Amino acid sequence: MKKILIILLAISPVWLQAQTNIDRSKVPEPAPAPEINVGKPATYTLANGLRVYVVQNNKLPRVSATLAIDLDGLVEGDKAGMSSMAGSLLRRGTTKMDKAALDEAIDFLGASISTSSTTANASSLTRNFPRTMELLSEVVLSPSYPAEELEKIRKQELSALQANQSDPAAISQNVVQKLAYGKDHPYGEIVTQQSLNNVTVADIRKYFNAYWKPNNAYLIFVGDITPEEAKKLAEKNFDSWKRGEVPAEKFEDPKAPAQTIIALVDRPASVQSVITFITPVQLKPGAPEAIPSSVMNNILGGGFSGRLFANLREKHGFTYGAYSSLSPNRLVGSFTANASVRNEKTDSAIGQFLSEFNRIRKEEIPIDEVSRMKNYLSGSFARSLENPATIANFALNIARNKLPQNYYQDYLKNLSSVTPATVKQMAGKFVLPGQMYIVVVGNVKEIANGLEKYGQVKYFDIYGNETSAPVVQQVSANVTAETILAKAVEAAGGEAAIAAVKDITLKGALSIMGQNIDLEQKHVFPSAYTLTVSMGGMVIQKEVINNGKVSVMQQGADVPVDEKKMEELMEKAAFFGDKYYLSQKDYKFNVTGIEPVNGKEAYVMQVTTPEGRSVTNYYDKNSGLMIKSASEQDAGPMGKIMVQTYFNDYKTYNGVQIPTKIMVDMGQLQQEVNFTEVKVNSGLKAEDLK
Repeated sequence: MKKILIILLAISPVWLQAQTNIDRSKVPEPAPAPEINVGKPATYTLANGLRVYVVQNNKLPRVSATLAIDLDGLVEGDKAGMSSMAGSLLRRGTTKMDKAALDEAIDFLGASISTSSTTANASSLTRNFPRTMELLSEVVLSPSYPAEELEKIRKQELSALQANQSDPAAISQNVVQKLAYGKDHPYGEIVTQQSLNNVTVADIRKYFNAYWKPNNAYLIFVGDITPEEAKKLAEKNFDSWKRGEVPAEKFEDPKAPAQTIIALVDRPASVQSVITFITPVQLKPGAPEAIPSSVMNNILGGGFSGRLFANLREKHGFTYGAYSSLSPNRLVGSFTANASVRNEKTDSAIGQFLSEFNRIRKEEIPIDEVSRMKNYLSGSFARSLENPATIANFALNIARNKLPQNYYQDYLKNLSSVTPATVKQMAGKFVLPGQMYIVVVGNVKEIANGLEKYGQVKYFDIYGNETSAPVVQQVSANVTAETILAKAVEAAGGEAAIAAVKDITLKGALSIMGQNIDLEQKHVFPSAYTLTVSMGGMVIQKEVINNGKVSVMQQGADVPVDEKKMEELMEKAAFFGDKYYLSQKDYKFNVTGIEPVNGKEAYVMQVTTPEGRSVTNYYDKNSGLMIKSASEQDAGPMGKIMVQTYFNDYKTYNGVQIPTKIMVDMGQLQQEVNFTEVKVNSGLKAEDLK
């Protein structure tokens, strides 16, 4: 120990002298990029043209195989959505086994097989992999295309499409695609109810026969398998696959707009605006600009450390997150940026986005900011090499995109050569604030004013079709809150019919993430009420009002009931809300206009309660019935969210109208409650409600 101390004392003057000779005004030269060894998979080409890649990794006794079709996209026209349905149908049965038998055979092996429009994937334990490959081959080469399964898929797709019609993120995606790429480009097509209904088994069969050819495909093995074993399995299971000509698809290159366009989509119930910026750009995978432009985009908005996040979230508090993306693509690349902000901050948020776009284009970029991002990307690249599938993906990318064989071997060297000047050059080429589509989905009445300073303002529907600006219809002077409520009471059956109702029982259900939820709602008038929500026979929520006592239980725990909650529960207990409103002297009503709701014109009435709750109700102008209600609700960590409730399928029971389908829209989540049993005046007593 003493000897070590003497050595340190001896060399310290030399070290200190070396430190005094350092010129700290100069940035140190970067160290040379570390040498890495990117492994190469074994490769084979079968006689029919199928290219096989094998990455052996014996750490776990599992093997996976992916069959990938080389197809960037095709125009589906009035059958948009066909290829997605085709990918689902491929896995639904073969000429030897129907779906049930196929599922059983796969489950017996503990394997998994999945398909999409351009891939087929299989995975299993090593000992079961030969049989798993036989099943994968049968799925790909001998599909039965069962018509009954296509109808099930169609129903699922239509259900998802219906949910997307009220999802602001999905609406934004529709408009972004159509504007940026055009309706005649595969990336610009919009799936509609009509296009899904147009798809036939013949269309799907034609698609697979045209594009799924071995000479247009790659087969990638990863895992506990030798190259020789993989080659034998490939030959055994896919050698009979006949090669053939594949249609050559050609598309016009989408161009950036000559000037920035503000594309507004009206969603009256939104309390947030979904903002998306997009410019189509010419950036191919592996292009010389690909690596430096990635550094640029990550500095701008690639994650939590990006400038957009620091500005819009950390500095201004406009949003939970603001990001950008620069995506290379063989057909056409894209620069995008996005955030969701409160309505009142829409104008300001767009201004801050554009400010950051201009800053990275015009100002010098600090070298330490560039160095940090290069270090981050270097680390991410190195970590990715720990996954054997990365090696296979690299080889596939080299083949599909015709990259140099040493592209990934030289990645770190090329990354290390990126300079602040290069980053600024990339921003000037790909971030074009004067040539963007800025798509904003939100409440146009609250967000449109002032946006014209950023570009030409146009209006679009949820499918990206240009339309006129929404017009707020004025309500005639003789229409008041009282007349609207009186008409709603009359439409529900009238005062006498409602007064004759002594009790109501409703039973219904909904599904959340595959779990069935049962609801039972009971009323004994004037004010006894219970709501029971259960799953698998277990009560997960219950509300009770009876004999002046109120209780709320959620997941076995009592929930405190404050004055606001009590007020809300009393409204629920009344059931016929419009009649209840008319009896309340301290409620305030304001008729604000006429707006469309699911194709119907509706009076819009804001309700303010004595406890300060605010609810907006929508009444069908023709029938008088309430067809929608919207209010802000506390969603815990998510903060406040707008919950919209739609009342559909009114039916008559004992002379009164009751909605039997209720759709609840919470933005990213939509749920429909179907009441399958409705009883009126069944003899229910208040003491039955516990």
